[in-house]
Amino acid sequence: MQSKHLRWYGVITLFVIVAISYVDRINIAVLITDAAFLDHVGLAANDRVSQGLLATAFMLGYGVSAFVLTPFCSALFGVRRSLVYGLILWGVVTWASPMFNSYGLLLASRILLGVSEGPLFSLASSYIKAHFQSHENGKPNALVNMGTGLGLAVGYPLVGYLLAQFQWDTSFHVLGIMNIALGIPLVLAFVRMPPGKEDAARPSSLGEAMARVGAIVKGALQTRHLFLITLLTSAALAYLWGSSNWLPTYLHEARGFSLREMGWLASLPQYATVLAVLVSGVLIDRIERAHVPVIFMGASVGVALSVLMAINAHDPYAAACCLVAANFFWGLQSPAIPSTIQHCSRPEHTASAFGVTNGAGSLVAGFMPALMGGVISAVSHGASASGTATASAASASGFFAGFALLIGTQVVVFGCGFVLWLRERTRVASSVAHSQVS
Repeated sequence: MQSKHLRWYGVITLFVIVAISYVDRINIAVLITDAAFLDHVGLAANDRVSQGLLATAFMLGYGVSAFVLTPFCSALFGVRRSLVYGLILWGVVTWASPMFNSYGLLLASRILLGVSEGPLFSLASSYIKAHFQSHENGKPNALVNMGTGLGLAVGYPLVGYLLAQFQWDTSFHVLGIMNIALGIPLVLAFVRMPPGKEDAARPSSLGEAMARVGAIVKGALQTRHLFLITLLTSAALAYLWGSSNWLPTYLHEARGFSLREMGWLASLPQYATVLAVLVSGVLIDRIERAHVPVIFMGASVGVALSVLMAINAHDPYAAACCLVAANFFWGLQSPAIPSTIQHCSRPEHTASAFGVTNGAGSLVAGFMPALMGGVISAVSHGASASGTATASAASASGFFAGFALLIGTQVVVFGCGFVLWLRERTRVASSVAHSQVS
């Protein structure tokens, strides 16, 4: 009974670590509104593609790391040590980022930050799989995924405040120290694997290490519906990264909010995500496993309609409210993804299965900020060159076109959710028929 009680402290620790990691990730999204920061790295204020590539660079490093490092972390270090090493690395990279005084060096630092954070969700999924049965993993997955929304909700106003009160580099220093000083003590105190599922011992040779990694990867690739879940994850993450990286600039330039208003308005959709993730976690534990894909279908429709209304709204506050609703519906999808992976994979392969889906999803989704930046620039330039719109109206039309891409991601989520639902229904029906014959 005590172990069942203590396992939740590990889940809460993972929630906190996910939250602070997401503050790191969106730091740049706020800083690109600051002229001093753009001047430091040699970026033009209207160079949307290069600005979007800063987020893309992080996601490329993150995706490759989730593929490559996750099996090694699982086989060589285990959950606890991997988390500690990751926190040290990404804390140091964040703190040192202001030292990179060119665009190319800053891109390299974002890639390295992505590499260091890549295994995080896979390790969290492995911890939950070890401590919770399939029928009870909804709430722990929801709590960990709530860190995504909370990190974004706290991150926008926190970085905005640091930017307003101090120099732009202060945010990097504060976040770097917070990662190490807050994250590592929590991991050492509360993250423990259950008896019989302890973190792996170090291999005795390189050959043993490679064999262990190979076995884990091979097992991960045998996960049911792996391609379908990976495609769904790619589309879901594309929405998250496209919207979160362009939201502050969209509110400031396309909707005319001040910097002060931008901070708290950008945080509201993230609080909606936190609430929705909690609701989804409870819902997952109350419905049959075969019906979980229905969450993807219903939530994707809600996201798409909400973004469409935000684009077409004339009142800026109405548009902001629609984006709050969009993030709520997206939050319903979030915990259903790791829950589905854990349900479809073997316990010893869960971390790598999640690494495959999250890694591939991150690689694909990582291009969304740059793609949106390209569309924003192209449409804005076209509207401005035609002479039919003012500079501000042309910029707004560009952002509306860029945000329209987010609707397409939800079409993919709906389709994948529908196919998953059909396959799970068929599998359950076959199992019932087989048991009756036996």
